[in-house]
Amino acid sequence: MTRRESLPASVAARLDGDALDVSDLPSYGFSHRSLMWWGNAGMIAIEATAFGFMIVIYFYLRSLSETPPGVNPTPDLLWGTVNLVVILVSAIPNTIADHAAIDHDVRKVRIAMIACSLFAVALCGVRALEFTALNVRWDDCAYGSLIWTFLGLHTFNLVTDAADTIVLTAVMFKKPVEGKRLVDIAENSGYWDFIVLSWLPIYAVIYLAPSF
Repeated sequence: MTRRESLPASVAARLDGDALDVSDLPSYGFSHRSLMWWGNAGMIAIEATAFGFMIVIYFYLRSLSETPPGVNPTPDLLWGTVNLVVILVSAIPNTIADHAAIDHDVRKVRIAMIACSLFAVALCGVRALEFTALNVRWDDCAYGSLIWTFLGLHTFNLVTDAADTIVLTAVMFKKPVEGKRLVDIAENSGYWDFIVLSWLPIYAVIYLAPSF
């Protein structure tokens, strides 16, 4: 075997003066190969930092007064706990949609995204009821402003991603389904994971911490 014959086909083609044919390569990529993934990661980092600051502020205010004047000791647990259960269960179809998108299984993506949309709408409804059960008004005191802002930030994430989920679900039924739309599904799933996971410390701070 000559030295030339031992070279990879792509290198040999260049030596022959032929252009390397990359027409069959996809124009999109999942995970860190996608620019959207990096934008999503940056947004999550910023919002997670904001939530972290809110938790620090909460415990600072609590150190000044265990129970602010005129505030009930603890909020009603019902709707917050319903929200916790529903949002955790919503992670199941969300994960299925993510894996199906990476596998290019459009049929499974459609079914999972319909389920995700229903969960998202249900969670928005539960969140509206949750605001009515808080133990303080937003303008009662600093504690009230903090709780409403904390819950409001998470609600903003919830509502915007619910809208995005519904739009992406509709797009999945528009043929043909482009590969880059499957990337959108995967990135949307990643952001929903953040919404689910961020609710755990928020729930603990708003509903459980006042009891300790």
